[in-house]
Amino acid sequence: MRAIEIAGFGGPEVLRETQRPAPVPGPGELLIAVQASGVNRPDVLQRKGLYPMPPGVSDLPGLEVAGTVAGGSAADLAAAGLKLGDAVCALVAGGGYAQFCVAPAGQCLPVPQGLNMIEAASLPETFFTVWQNLFHIAGLKPGETLLVQGGSSGIGVTAIQLAKALGATVIVTAGSDEKCAACVALGADHAVNYRSQDFVAETLRFTAGRGADVVLDMVAGGYLGRELQCLAEDGRLALIAVQGGVKCEIDAGLLLRKRLSIVGSTLRPRTVAYKTVLAQALKATVWPLLEVGKVKPVIHQVFPAAQAAQAHALMESSTHVGKIVLTWTP
Repeated sequence: MRAIEIAGFGGPEVLRETQRPAPVPGPGELLIAVQASGVNRPDVLQRKGLYPMPPGVSDLPGLEVAGTVAGGSAADLAAAGLKLGDAVCALVAGGGYAQFCVAPAGQCLPVPQGLNMIEAASLPETFFTVWQNLFHIAGLKPGETLLVQGGSSGIGVTAIQLAKALGATVIVTAGSDEKCAACVALGADHAVNYRSQDFVAETLRFTAGRGADVVLDMVAGGYLGRELQCLAEDGRLALIAVQGGVKCEIDAGLLLRKRLSIVGSTLRPRTVAYKTVLAQALKATVWPLLEVGKVKPVIHQVFPAAQAAQAHALMESSTHVGKIVLTWTP
């Protein structure tokens, strides 16, 4: 099979096309003939040597795929409610940049009706991550206010749409007026250009001084202490990445007085059983929203798989709005 490997840690140019043996599904796994692969920020970190794969996981990058079921035991297919040839998308721990990929059966979901393979490949990583952090962990409820840092990212556009569809008010930050406008077009109630505005002051202004109930943060660093300032009482901060650095200083008194919670999480090392629970929740609650168009994939650009290096360069430029996808279709 064709695959994209990391020839050595470094810039986008270390990604190269190669030939690999197709993987063989083990117990509890299905083989997927991949038509499209999503590109995500962790892929960039892995390429740089900053995000090692868990033990036993393919060294090929790629955390989400869409394609057709090409193999698996009768028992595993039945357990997943699938059959050979079914169109699926899947969350994987690695190996997604390839024409064939194995995925735990519980992490395979049917392609939502009305979506193509490119759109389906853009779903798993961001939808699993957003669902886990906003609803499974932070407990975002209808009527509450969410602040999303980086609203134009793949995670951001997913968080905007899911939170709005499920009854929350959404404030986002983005790095340009154009990106802010794109976020509002997707449903955000308010957008803050963090290069020219103070997101703390703006969040408090939008909420009449009360603050946000939940913050979804991919930055950390100096942002963390400021985010506590714009949280409401009993607010929850969900930290999912540290693009701004791992060191921060916070006001512990503020944490106490407001009864705030800070929760950090990563998805990749979690168990298949844990991710299967998330998959079932997505299928029951979110897939119907996708099928009626209340939530939509946001695709910024599609690249042939052989141009994975260009896709990574675009990801690192942070000029995109939404998802970047590789396609294996000739």
